[in-house]
Amino acid sequence: MSDEENYIIENEINNPGKKREYWNAGIGLNMVDNLKPSKYLIDLSKKNINGELKYLEVENLLKTFYETQDSNNINMQNEKECDFVSLRIAHLLENKSFVFRPITLKNIHKYLFKDIYNFAGNYRNYNIIKNENILNGDTVKYVNYQDIESYFDYDFKEEKEFDYSKLNNNEVIKHIAKFTSNIWQVHPFGEGNTRTTAVFVVKYLNHMGLNTYVNVFKDHSLYFRNALVRSNYGNIPRGIYPTFDYLIMFFENLLQGKNNELKNKELYIKELFAH
Repeated sequence: MSDEENYIIENEINNPGKKREYWNAGIGLNMVDNLKPSKYLIDLSKKNINGELKYLEVENLLKTFYETQDSNNINMQNEKECDFVSLRIAHLLENKSFVFRPITLKNIHKYLFKDIYNFAGNYRNYNIIKNENILNGDTVKYVNYQDIESYFDYDFKEEKEFDYSKLNNNEVIKHIAKFTSNIWQVHPFGEGNTRTTAVFVVKYLNHMGLNTYVNVFKDHSLYFRNALVRSNYGNIPRGIYPTFDYLIMFFENLLQGKNNELKNKELYIKELFAH
């Protein structure tokens, strides 16, 4: 028997419950950018969950559908992005392949946003700011575009050499929260950073043998993003310092199945709204 014959091609799982979780995560993560799916995608997702359609068949049906739609309609374009990216997130979460390298982040972004953004899979070549509601319009300081690769080289090397063996469960969560925060703060892409980071981190956690309750993304993706903002924002003159508390609560739900109440309104920094 040759080496090739020892391998088994990975097929889609026959587990409606897990598939529903992956779809919930995919659709939920698009709420980070206030994107909602079409009714057509909801119907197709149910058929995938029930085993009637494969992911590739869903993608092909979506492509045919959107070829007949008005490409200048902004609402239609938003639904198109949500539909394709939700599908691809679900597909990637089900797929077990993973390599812990920065190129994997690039490849995830490329797969999620191909034919959505012309820069899919490429690092940005400009600096960015983003006005945050929870910061009353202030922004996180993201990594200079010229430093993206060197930041990733450092973060990935440090994580690869990190020894988890002596940590208890709470310490593992604190460390994962910090690593995720560091990756997200680089913000390597023009758009889609939170969705890409979430998929990468879940696949990394699963790769390490940790179970993830990805249903938490269904209703709390915006909380996840805002918690990342809070972990990277400081304003010393106003007495404001970065905090991982909110991100840790999210990861306790994701990794331990806890039911921490995740309220977005608690993430607003009151000092920034005081006159």
